[in-house]
Amino acid sequence: MKADFLRQGGLYAITSVSSACTVASVLEDVTSLLEGGCQLLQYRDKISSSARQQSLARQLLELCQQSNCTLLINDDWQLAARIGAPGVHLGQGDGNVGDARAALGSEAIIGVTCHDQLTLAQKAEQEGADYVAFGAFYPSRSKPEAKPAPLSLLSEARQLIHLPVVAIGGITLDRAPELWQAGADWVAVIQDLFAAENIGEKASAYATQHQLHRRISR
Repeated sequence: MKADFLRQGGLYAITSVSSACTVASVLEDVTSLLEGGCQLLQYRDKISSSARQQSLARQLLELCQQSNCTLLINDDWQLAARIGAPGVHLGQGDGNVGDARAALGSEAIIGVTCHDQLTLAQKAEQEGADYVAFGAFYPSRSKPEAKPAPLSLLSEARQLIHLPVVAIGGITLDRAPELWQAGADWVAVIQDLFAAENIGEKASAYATQHQLHRRISR
């Protein structure tokens, strides 16, 4: 089931939580996102206290469950385990896949950041990850220090590993099609979604672009 879901690809939304955000504003933004049909969301929050993160993660999980969206927790598999989230996304310094799998179970989705390195993706596959993420493919406000990754990395990854591939970093609606065409299954988006005037409409536009890509690529 999870393999089929991950292979379908599309929009992978990542929350934008800043010091100016309230819990209510985050929930409002995510509600709009879900109304636009988003099916995969990562809760990423680098500024909140542990208590607020846990409270907000629980509320996001409830919203996602109501909308048939899969919620992953950024970095923290312990938080994912505490709230019963379907999975986690791990950076290179956020623990290993084996520990996360032991805590979350065989059906959990575990993704791993691989930057611009195929060797990291191969290691993640060997350790039992469910998907790998590469980037940044374009200049990114959330990770301005990220080393640029070439589009060719996506096609090379498709040849060397057997996991779904996520592209991240500075992605916009105009740039998404070339990433899908190059070999990405999912495009991970923060600013282009959450800075949009209408988040739901922007999410829906990504879904439309992905459907068009799938029809053309068949």
